[in-house]
Amino acid sequence: MEETRTIGEVARLAGVSVRTLRHYDAVGLLPPSARTDAGYRLYTRLDLERLQQVLCFRELGLRLCEIRRVMNDPAFDRRHALEAQRDLLALRARRLDDVRAAVERTLQAMERGTTMTADEMFEVFGDFDPGAYDDEARTRWGDTDAYAESARRAAAYGVEDWRAIRAEADDITAAFVVALDGGQAASDPAAQAAAERHWRHLERWFYTPTPGLFAGLGDLYVNDPRFTRNIDAARPGLAAYRRAAMRHYARGASS
Repeated sequence: MEETRTIGEVARLAGVSVRTLRHYDAVGLLPPSARTDAGYRLYTRLDLERLQQVLCFRELGLRLCEIRRVMNDPAFDRRHALEAQRDLLALRARRLDDVRAAVERTLQAMERGTTMTADEMFEVFGDFDPGAYDDEARTRWGDTDAYAESARRAAAYGVEDWRAIRAEADDITAAFVVALDGGQAASDPAAQAAAERHWRHLERWFYTPTPGLFAGLGDLYVNDPRFTRNIDAARPGLAAYRRAAMRHYARGASS
C-alpha cells in the first residue's frame, strides 16, 4: 500500500501552514490524492512532488493562478520545469551575491573612512539604465499623455521605489521564462497571465496603458537591439516571445 502523510505531517515537512495546504486544495492547485474514512486529507508521494513544484514557482514570484494554469496544462513536464526553475534561481542567487558583495564593499569603505563613487555604489543594479533613453523616449512619445504621466510619476520615486520596480519586473520576466521553457505558445494562459502582470506593472508604476502603447512597447523589445540584448539575457528568444504575448494581450484588451 502506498505511503501517505497527513496534512499536519506535510505542513511540518514543507515548512508551510496547514491553512496554506487547505487553500491550495480549495483553489485546485494541490488536492490530496486520498482521504481517510473520516474525510481527513492524505498526501501521496506524487502530491509531495507537486507541492515541491508549487513552492519553487512561488519562490520565483508566480501567483497561484499562474502556477495552476502551468501545472494543470496537459503539456506540463516536471523535469523541464525543474530545469527552468534551477536556471532562474541560479540567476537570482548570483544577483543576491552581487548585492551582498556591494553591501560588504560599502561597509568596508565606511570603516576605512573612504567615499565610494556613484558608479561603485550602483554598479550592482545593472547597466541597463532607463534614464539613458530619456531623450529617445521624449522624441518617440513626448507628445503623449502616457509620456507625461510616466515622467511625472517617475520623478517622484526614490531608491526604494526603483528597487521595488526592478524586483517586480524581474518576477514578470521569470513568469515569461517559465511559460517559454514550458513550451507554452505566446497566446496560452501562462504567457497571457505574464502579459497581464506586465500591463498591471506599467499601470501601477508608470502610466495607464492602451492596447496600442502596449503592443508598441513589445515591438520596441525586438526592434531595438539594446532592449533585445537585455531581455534575451534571461533566455534567448525571450524578447520575441514577450512581444508576441503582448500583441496577443493587446488585441484582447482592445476588443
